[in-house]
Amino acid sequence: MKKVYRNFFFYPDIIVMVILVIFMLSFLFVNGITLALTAFYLIGLIVFIFSEYITHRFLFHLKPPKNTFFLKMLKRLHYDHHAYPNELHLLFLPLWYSLPNFMILAAIFFSITKSFIGSTAFGAGLITMLLIYEWKHYIAHTSIKPRTALGKWFKKLHILHHYKNEKYWFGVSNPFVDVLFGTLKNEKDVKTSQTAKNLEKRT
Repeated sequence: MKKVYRNFFFYPDIIVMVILVIFMLSFLFVNGITLALTAFYLIGLIVFIFSEYITHRFLFHLKPPKNTFFLKMLKRLHYDHHAYPNELHLLFLPLWYSLPNFMILAAIFFSITKSFIGSTAFGAGLITMLLIYEWKHYIAHTSIKPRTALGKWFKKLHILHHYKNEKYWFGVSNPFVDVLFGTLKNEKDVKTSQTAKNLEKRT
């Protein structure tokens, strides 16, 4: 079991993001936490939850593109994860994807607020939620057993996404977003998909 935890906390991409968020939070504490910065941090958490759902559903589950480069990118980001759901290196978002997305969202926030420290708080919220997402996703695909009923429910929904039907249950860090978009279904009402394990076979 110790190896299961080590595989997460010592994975290079996770280490980089942990160091980054610690640096950002330290910067915020040194400069003093205000109510506004706390609000910006919470906004970062919420924005990640929605961006996670939107990218998972509308980008990662795009039908196979004809462009070879784009297809290769989607295979690494998600297609191969559905084909080999328990492969360690396919569980985590690669830095070449997560870091540019983080910088784009932070830049958009900065263009709105014109505040560097406020954007830092927002960015820290994004990365915090990213790490929560990565942890919950990791739990869903490993032998770790959630202790709470809510945690068990989160894990079950993600397993249904992989083995029941890939058109539902997109939320990983927060499945409640599925409620808003109508993709949280009773498993008994959903037919088993023939392409859940092979997204490239979809036409």
